[in-house]
Amino acid sequence: MTGPVTMFGPDFPFPFDEWVSHPAGLGSVPYEAHGASVAVIGGGLSGTVAAYELMSLGLRPVVYEASRLGGRLRSHEFEGSSGVVAELGGMRFPISGTSFFHYADRLGLRHDPFPNPLTPAAPSTVIDIGGETSYGRTIEDMPHLFQSIAKAWESALEEVGFTPIQEAIRARDATTLKRLWNELVPLWDDRTFYDFLSASESFSQLPFRAREVFGQVGFGTGGWDSDFSNSMLEILRVVLTNCDTDQRLILGGAEQLPRGLWALPVRPGSPWPEGTSLASLHGGVPRPGVAAIDKDGDGRFRVRDRWGVERTHGAVIATCQSWLLTTEIDCDESLFSQDLWMALDRTRYMQSSKTFVMVDEPFWKQTDPATGRDRMSMTLTDRLTRGTYLFDNGDDRPGVLCLSYAWMSDALKMLPYDVDRRVELALAALRKIYPDVDIASHIVGDPVAISWEDDPCFLGAFKGALPGHYRYNHRMYGQFMQDGLPPAERGIFLAGDDVSFTPAWAEGAVQTALNAVWGVLTHFGGSTHPDNPGPGDLYPELGPIDLGE
Repeated sequence: MTGPVTMFGPDFPFPFDEWVSHPAGLGSVPYEAHGASVAVIGGGLSGTVAAYELMSLGLRPVVYEASRLGGRLRSHEFEGSSGVVAELGGMRFPISGTSFFHYADRLGLRHDPFPNPLTPAAPSTVIDIGGETSYGRTIEDMPHLFQSIAKAWESALEEVGFTPIQEAIRARDATTLKRLWNELVPLWDDRTFYDFLSASESFSQLPFRAREVFGQVGFGTGGWDSDFSNSMLEILRVVLTNCDTDQRLILGGAEQLPRGLWALPVRPGSPWPEGTSLASLHGGVPRPGVAAIDKDGDGRFRVRDRWGVERTHGAVIATCQSWLLTTEIDCDESLFSQDLWMALDRTRYMQSSKTFVMVDEPFWKQTDPATGRDRMSMTLTDRLTRGTYLFDNGDDRPGVLCLSYAWMSDALKMLPYDVDRRVELALAALRKIYPDVDIASHIVGDPVAISWEDDPCFLGAFKGALPGHYRYNHRMYGQFMQDGLPPAERGIFLAGDDVSFTPAWAEGAVQTALNAVWGVLTHFGGSTHPDNPGPGDLYPELGPIDLGE
């Protein structure tokens, strides 16, 4: 009997969701380690998960945050709207991310299906490409070419063994999964997503136009041409673990998750008194952003914040984007090997921009009497906006329009402009698709926009591994296993979605945080419960394949 598809591997098929929910807990540290200080750099999802679990073990996490809690789970509440939000960062969370939803459920967060185009959660969808507009509710309503492309994509995935791998994921059959996945890694590490499409038998039977349309709009989650230069391994991970299907929207904003963990009382049975929280340990606010990290003569970590205050810690978890360790943070070079520095520096971040407006009502649900169609729809297009999403908060509340969600070169087209100009450009593009809809007349309040590559605390939205980057990812992901490292490189642990094999997905941030927690646990002489082995206990058996140097 098999279960649902989850983000179980494929590189490291360890059941993080089972480990974190096991009644035996994550483990314990010796009594003398209780209260030991651990610096956690970054107050995003990875940092707050790590800090919460460290606190529950009896350690004392000290969270440093350069801007605001939440990281790239950033929910902007429109002024005077009473909970109407725009998700400037992560907004789509696949139900397969079971460790992520472990924490969301603990906090009682509610979620609905995300209104992706051509899914039941979207009232209707418009695909506008090459000046031609198609309208429908499912892929079957779309032109024959679009349906052929969708079928070709499914067939192309089967050419590399999609179904057997998903069956192994469903069954949590780590042995079979590792065998199948390990065969693909050396075959596809050096090849791009576009190479996969152009070389597949399924797409080779279709005209070039098919690859062009697939890249421009995709089906369900938007266009994927921004990923065409990425390693195909990265795309395979997304589809094999259903990251691109059955996605959820956190009602009230995804930022509630890291902020909720900040205030959540410690797990029962913790050495800390009942009711202790990260907020209470910090007097309500995190420490300022980190300016420098090094080690003193006793092997303890010296962390200096942006205002020059220096604190010492027994260990460090760095959850910030890896580039910040060479830009914003003066990090002693001896803390990592030169091979690891190479991996951190070669991490490649993708650009992303979003532009949102609040509107007086969900006007798009009105029926156009001339056509019988919705006045406006979820929209995928080759125009400047690329993806337009409609968020309905109820007939008696304001709605939200994500006028434009773009990546890479399309995001860079927006970079020089202020928010008002971005709105003007988006409205001009949408006016060509919906000439009879006066979107501007419905806008209320101030619009909001973001370009993650323009933020010095991020320098990009998320990692996009290029061909040949598997070895870099392997070095970064496995860094929490430190028994073989020289003393100078022990005690500092990397975490965050860019360290994971699944960048841009919150589940990767959670899983790498839990890897780091195991690392800190063992660093202080602790261990896991015999009935609940942790990721490091099983890493020698289940860890990612090593391609060698």
